[in-house]
Amino acid sequence: MSTRRGFVDGRWMACLLAASLIFAASSGLSAGQNQNNKKTKNAPTGPAPDQTPLGPPLPDTDQIDHDIGEMLAGFQIGNVEMMHKYYSDAVTFVSGDYSPAIKGWANYVPLYQRQRAAFQGMQLIRRNTLIFTRGDFAWATYQWEFDSMLNGQPYSAYGQTTLVFTKVGADWLIVHNHTSEAAAAQAQTPPPADAKP
Repeated sequence: MSTRRGFVDGRWMACLLAASLIFAASSGLSAGQNQNNKKTKNAPTGPAPDQTPLGPPLPDTDQIDHDIGEMLAGFQIGNVEMMHKYYSDAVTFVSGDYSPAIKGWANYVPLYQRQRAAFQGMQLIRRNTLIFTRGDFAWATYQWEFDSMLNGQPYSAYGQTTLVFTKVGADWLIVHNHTSEAAAAQAQTPPPADAKP
């Protein structure tokens, strides 16, 4: 029984990890790539260039897609604070394996950190993302494929995730994460002709 429970817990967290690792985006580390360590005596000094983005703000669907990528980048590198920027403190996490929901960011973080330590070399691909907005409410749904090593053994999974967002000021925050691993198709073999029911 305890072996089965451990397996189920591992599968549930694998699904949750997979959903959160999908489509990690660049975190904008290109700023200051070509800095020179030497300064000349007569180098001009002046105000730094304006860092304000040009043009109108991104449409909500593009902003949400960007935020999902940033959150997943934080997840992939294990940066809890980077992830938290995109989650509500009251977020709920639900899996497809009938485990109880996790309520609240503070309850999720220790579980995430413990389970993440078991995975090595994670690769996650997000596909078929759909994003919908209705005023200050939005949801995104996508399929994912996940490959990794789990406790030293190859591990693969695929499934679906739905994220629910609410808009707080100019920011979209995830208030609900529902991730389910798709059941693998199992070949059904007919019983032998001489088998008795």
